[in-house]
Amino acid sequence: MRYISTRGGSNERRFCEILLEGLAPDGGLYMPAFYPRIDEGTLQKWRGLSYPDLAFQILSLYIDDIPPGDLRRIVEKTYTVEIFGSPEIVPLKPLGEGLSLQKLSNGPTLAFKDMAMQLLGNLFEYELQRRRETLNILGATSGDTGSAAEYAMRGKKAIRVFMLSPHGRMSAFQQAQMYSLQDPNIHNIAIEGVFDDCQDIVKAVSADLEFKHRYRVGTVNSINWARLLAQVVYYFAGYLQATGSNHERVSFAVPSGNFGNICAGHVARMMGLPIGKLILATNENDVLDEFFRTGDYRVRKNHETFETSSPSMDISKASNLERFIFDLSGRNATRTRQLFSAELGRHGRFSVTPEEYARIAEFGFVSGKSTHAERVATIQNASRHYSVTIDPHTADGLKVASERLTPGVHTIVLETALPVKFADMIREATGCDAVCPPSLAGLEQLPRRYVVLPSSVDAVKALLIDRCNAFV
Repeated sequence: MRYISTRGGSNERRFCEILLEGLAPDGGLYMPAFYPRIDEGTLQKWRGLSYPDLAFQILSLYIDDIPPGDLRRIVEKTYTVEIFGSPEIVPLKPLGEGLSLQKLSNGPTLAFKDMAMQLLGNLFEYELQRRRETLNILGATSGDTGSAAEYAMRGKKAIRVFMLSPHGRMSAFQQAQMYSLQDPNIHNIAIEGVFDDCQDIVKAVSADLEFKHRYRVGTVNSINWARLLAQVVYYFAGYLQATGSNHERVSFAVPSGNFGNICAGHVARMMGLPIGKLILATNENDVLDEFFRTGDYRVRKNHETFETSSPSMDISKASNLERFIFDLSGRNATRTRQLFSAELGRHGRFSVTPEEYARIAEFGFVSGKSTHAERVATIQNASRHYSVTIDPHTADGLKVASERLTPGVHTIVLETALPVKFADMIREATGCDAVCPPSLAGLEQLPRRYVVLPSSVDAVKALLIDRCNAFV
């Protein structure tokens, strides 16, 4: 398997070459040169496999420069009952006729991001040891990516993590998870701005190739193909749990801000997984819903980005949409570069052609959004009717899923986090406190270690240089 840039400016690369990079040198995102197709016979053979075995089979299709025995050991080390709490790793919880919740949040940081980050940490460690190199990870988070990355990388000698987050715009629990870490290789940076400012800084540093190479900067954001690849596995796992034969279709409802989680579903569908609809759910920050309804992609300015009760989706610039546009255009790198580098760069927006927009339905995408009041009502209904407490992002997904159900097609709502991470919202909706795992009791009272910086590329570079020099 080889990898190419969505903007066409890079030579084909192998998996371990792009693993440590993030963005391609031309500013594009890496994609596989083709999608391996899974036929009915192969899908049938995968029924009954354990999650680690299923992950190994899927990852092996995309990773051929790690010896199979080593890759299997990495996967088996990652997906264990001890780390994820159940043999299924991502069990389904029935909610009603033809509707299920896929539990993705039983990892160390109680969010679906652990599913990919735990694997990414082990892949990074393996490859860095093989190369005898070090890596400085620069990331941006709107809430859960940061803690998942830091918990996966903490204590790893060859890795330092510099995580940017929007100052004061995460939940109290999310802030405590990140800022309470005292590991010397973990550096939390609160940026005075919104998530998109953090994301823009990461992209700008990655685009400075001399700086990136000199200070060995990599990324764990969903622009990293390896992270998205890890997420493809649980779409297959969810489908195989929900169906009895390969002739059945399943739809997935996915809360989405940066388009990474649902992009993994797109990849699974392109591989041949019988997915009916990919139901994209946003909150009031509806740039993605607007695109899938109209074909117009318009990035919001900071003052147009709302602070909501599902804060991890308070995003107005969805980086991974570029991967879908690349496929929508027939893998036309020139067209993708025109839209994302030229039109979006100059005007902050672009529109696909009527012909391109008509093709969106062929990829199974539909969308919707929800408000704070609708999230509250959805959490209340889930508690009352299904005896399950869900977090506000999962509530966005369940609300939109309920509007898009197809008779005879099972719909799986992807859980994003455990409700304790958003305690105020749960208390408002249910009148009760969310249950906190004993291992994280008292987390919000722990001492915190972080720095506040302006929204400045130079300020972040200066801090990274200072911290790196301190370890020389």
